[in-house]
Amino acid sequence: MPSSLAWVDFAEDDRQRMMEILYLFREREIREELGIGPIRDAISDTLFPGTSTLHTRAKYMLFIPWIFMKLERQQTPSREIEAKSRNLELSLMRALIYSGEKDGLIGYQARENLKILPSSMYWTGLGVWGLRKFEGTRLQYFLSLDSYYDYLRTAAKSDDGTAQRHVRTNWAPHIIDIPNHFPKGATFNLTREEASYLREKIIANCRDTVLAKVVETGRSTNIDFIWQHPKLSAFSREHLKLIEHARNFSDVMQGAFLLYFMMLHEKRDGKEKDSEKQEMISQWAESMERRMNKLLKWNLEEFWHIIFRKNPHVGYRIRRFVEKWISIVLQNDSLSKIHAMSKARDLIYQREVRIKGKRSRFRNRRMLEQWSGQTGSSVYRFRWGNVQSMVNDIIKGLKGGR
Repeated sequence: MPSSLAWVDFAEDDRQRMMEILYLFREREIREELGIGPIRDAISDTLFPGTSTLHTRAKYMLFIPWIFMKLERQQTPSREIEAKSRNLELSLMRALIYSGEKDGLIGYQARENLKILPSSMYWTGLGVWGLRKFEGTRLQYFLSLDSYYDYLRTAAKSDDGTAQRHVRTNWAPHIIDIPNHFPKGATFNLTREEASYLREKIIANCRDTVLAKVVETGRSTNIDFIWQHPKLSAFSREHLKLIEHARNFSDVMQGAFLLYFMMLHEKRDGKEKDSEKQEMISQWAESMERRMNKLLKWNLEEFWHIIFRKNPHVGYRIRRFVEKWISIVLQNDSLSKIHAMSKARDLIYQREVRIKGKRSRFRNRRMLEQWSGQTGSSVYRFRWGNVQSMVNDIIKGLKGGR
């Protein structure tokens, strides 16, 4: 029997995680070598709910509902919805290209061969932000439409005016209406009404989160990390504690990635060529020493409570690895020499071997030789780059939209 590869209709969150992993494999900066992504994602989801590393521009949160609302109004049957929605998403892509859009345009390179559509990438976020009312996966939505049209016809015939006023919808009932001739003339610019609507949905559905607060500030930014936000003093005490946890985790774990990459370079190229990596570790050590007073006060019990509240399935081995690394960092008097510590090196070695097994670069020469040598920045930003782009779109629309 021939083998094949196909999507299984698991929970949409799981499907999106898989898409993000596939996306990362195409990127040059892959920082999942030590298997601590579940912790990173738990922090990211807590800070910025409904977001993803696949997200680019805020207006996709309106484009996608408009596409499906348009097809629903045409009573597009379940058997045709997938093909017709794909055609509309490709038409949207062509319209954006014609309008001169490039930054954040999904499919700019792939064009007609685009495999992962924006509707797949944003489906979960649409639900979290309250724009999608249908509770289920994209595939389940497609399959439900025939019965949904029957439901609408039945509701329309009802003499009960109250029932008609409470007709179930798949999309937010007061969503901004579809522009005339959409997707023709589409751009990423948000009108003031569109930006205000997205802002309200975030504040209402992501209440008391850092994402909601960032949108509330009304301040566009061009910064590398959320902890550099110019309005940080206006954030709540709980927000500041969460951001501090995120920063501590990012800062401390950067050293683990730097040491890992250094050890790989040593094994492949010899120790005489590792001066650049030593310099990177020295710079990291200096930044750690400047923050050591705060790191020593880091409430790890509270940190793990946040992680497990968002993702109770974070494994024991991941936690043990992270705790051991944190202990090494906080108890080391000379972090610039951490690359020479057998305890630190053994921890990294054992973790990578456990994660990769036979594909370990430490044990498999072929895998080591296939490695590009790319290290990236080795710093977690918790999707801030994607979030900042979308928030800036909304704030720009609020200030300058027509």
